[in-house]
Amino acid sequence: MTDETERTEAEVIFQPSGRRGRFALGTDLLTAARALGVDLDSICGGRGLCGRCQVTVLEGAFDRGRLVSRATHLEPPGETERRYARRRGLAQGRRLGCQARLVADVAVEVPPESQVHRPLVRKPLDARVIPVEPVLRLHYVQVQPPQLDRPRGDRERLFDALAREWGLADLALDASLLPALQRALREQEGRVTVAVRDGREVVAIWPGFRERALGLAVDVGSTTLAAQLCDLTSGAVLAVEGAVNPQIRFGEDLMSRVSYAMSEAEGRERLTRAVRQALDGLAAALLERAGAPAEELLEWVCVGNPIMHHLLLGLDPAPLGTAPFTPAVSGAVETSGRALGLFHTAPAARVYLPPLVAGHVGADCAAALLAEAPREGVEPTLIVDVGTNAEIVLVHGERILACSSPTGPALEGAQISCGQRAAPGAIERVRIDPDTLEPRIRVIGCERWSDEEGFREESRELSIGGLCGSGIIEAVAEMYLAGIIDPEGRIDGRLAARSDRFVRDGRGFAYRLWRGERDVVITQADVRAVQLAKAALYAGARLLMERAGIARIGRIVLAGAFGSHIDPLYALLLGMIPDCPPQRVRSAGNAAGTGARIALLNRSARDELAALVARIEKVETAIEPGFQEHFVAALAVPHAHDPYPHLERALGRVLPRVRRGAERRRTRRRA
Repeated sequence: MTDETERTEAEVIFQPSGRRGRFALGTDLLTAARALGVDLDSICGGRGLCGRCQVTVLEGAFDRGRLVSRATHLEPPGETERRYARRRGLAQGRRLGCQARLVADVAVEVPPESQVHRPLVRKPLDARVIPVEPVLRLHYVQVQPPQLDRPRGDRERLFDALAREWGLADLALDASLLPALQRALREQEGRVTVAVRDGREVVAIWPGFRERALGLAVDVGSTTLAAQLCDLTSGAVLAVEGAVNPQIRFGEDLMSRVSYAMSEAEGRERLTRAVRQALDGLAAALLERAGAPAEELLEWVCVGNPIMHHLLLGLDPAPLGTAPFTPAVSGAVETSGRALGLFHTAPAARVYLPPLVAGHVGADCAAALLAEAPREGVEPTLIVDVGTNAEIVLVHGERILACSSPTGPALEGAQISCGQRAAPGAIERVRIDPDTLEPRIRVIGCERWSDEEGFREESRELSIGGLCGSGIIEAVAEMYLAGIIDPEGRIDGRLAARSDRFVRDGRGFAYRLWRGERDVVITQADVRAVQLAKAALYAGARLLMERAGIARIGRIVLAGAFGSHIDPLYALLLGMIPDCPPQRVRSAGNAAGTGARIALLNRSARDELAALVARIEKVETAIEPGFQEHFVAALAVPHAHDPYPHLERALGRVLPRVRRGAERRRTRRRA
């Protein structure tokens, strides 16, 4: 890049979409957002009247330190923006996108209230029946009134009643609950309901009879948060809520967040505060939906990868970024909700975090294993939690092996020129005619395909402008089936003579998937980003198979929010996973969330989970010499040399392979 370009242009990153671009200095953020297809609202036409285009300026280093963002990298507020702030108020750090103009590189967050279409967090709920054996039980007792000749305090008389009526002894009661005990005993003449945790600790006291206590199972994902509010006595799921993890504004992948925590003076504190506030907000929304008071929410189970685990606890994640990837704590952790800054919960609520598997394999992986592990003795099974940091488990006989693989956010639509989060209007399904090279699509929020009558009318309000994760996977796989890209992932520009779908992109070509207000174009760089991500996923799985001494997988379970929306056939076609009969590949929904719910509702499951973790053989892909070799071979579509006979039988055709000459050149480069 020339010095002249540096003086005349600046880069802007919009979160949480992850879209970025370079624009001339003086360009306002609303114009930049519209050019990139960012979902930023405005109804006044950029006049600074409606305030719908508000953004938050992010401070610090982003993109692993390549971009530094400061509030001063935007022109100071002018009279229009100052007038709006005087009239309607503008929160600290907020700017009007239509008035804020670029001076230098900057990163901004588009808050949910400034988005036309709020991100759609789709982590489906597993409807299985779970045996209810909660760690917490309710006990209704009649406490004897105080006696003048036998002075006994309220706490002691409560303990007497619990011992007499329920056989509970050696109990503890935190001093913070004493005021509640005083009120409860006076209101109902000694008739109270108490919640006793693990048979040892009184954690809640209510006057009169109560028959409900609530718990929250939370999957703390690096991209999304998913929570399930449960009745601890019946096991019923009362409400489900999801949200984008607000940490994404500090970095889309985990290592970017570790870098942010290390490079910024208050980086770790900001990351911790963001996720805790988001969890507290989820609890508030769930309680409101269920019509329940916060005082009934007494137990939390939170699962996540090691970096999410550490940031939630306020621990330094830096040691997880370098070998030997040592966590501050690997065993189960129990703490109070108040200690984690959770206030939409009972004052003495407890939070349980299951044990970590390793420095790069977290409690979410263990929870998914608890939910999905097959019985011993069945065929080799691969459980893949597809996400920004994929976690992979192989169950073979009595052995359980696990690893994580740095897939990055490309498979979820980020770092793709036309990528976006799963929201209404995002392209989620793609088919390409191999003869005409014409595509057809389906978008979130519309049940019709684009070639069906009524599609235009039904999708008119959806603002089609990008692909979500499942869409980019199907698009690249369909381009391969149609011959638009070869097995090495190169777009064949010679086909431009046959179809006007091909457009110039630098010295090569790109493929235009959708013509509209904003064209959706898949570039060579987009294809390469998908190849890199899927190769990392495949290499991790192949490494576990190699360690276990097996050549074939009998069953594959795709877990996680994203994994549940991948068509198994396209996952195989792209080469994300090893060959397997397509009918033996299934989606498990939010398996980590299901495992968290099992641990919430069943006390024995926590012991089972700990026993599973103790059995797991941990494989660190970062230091395994074979990982790079598997990764390079997996860059091809579906693979440079590993066969896919089950896939070819399902398709009824032999897939094109990488040319032998190309394989030899790659081998020489590796050497």
